[in-house]
Amino acid sequence: MTAPQVFEVEVPMIPQPWGRPPLPPLTANDRLHFMVRSSRTRLIREEVTQAAKAAGIPVCEHLTVRLHYAPGDNRRRDEDNLYPTFKAACDALARGPRRDWVGLELVPDDTAEHMTKLAPVIHPGPGIRRLWLTVEVTR
Repeated sequence: MTAPQVFEVEVPMIPQPWGRPPLPPLTANDRLHFMVRSSRTRLIREEVTQAAKAAGIPVCEHLTVRLHYAPGDNRRRDEDNLYPTFKAACDALARGPRRDWVGLELVPDDTAEHMTKLAPVIHPGPGIRRLWLTVEVTR
């Protein structure tokens, strides 16, 4: 039995005005206009699709995916707030239910049969803000 392959895939951040650090594209606390929310969701899908292609993740039967966020400071944050971003990123790895959705089709669907979604993790501490997925491929 071969060991599973693990890949890192960058997830886009939203730049802020006046030199403020970037933010995750979607959080559970956002109260965005539906067009802004839709454009951010599409941005996540497109960017994660491109990053996963560049990483060379192979088509498989099952993926284990986890979202990581390094906020660059020690403020308290809830991991649950990252689920809207996580969902859009997972959609980018699986076949989309509609033709207008961008999806890489690494697995047939993002259901539990084909994708295990582990809870997001926040890595507090000083440093550069970063948002990324770890994708483990099991054949």
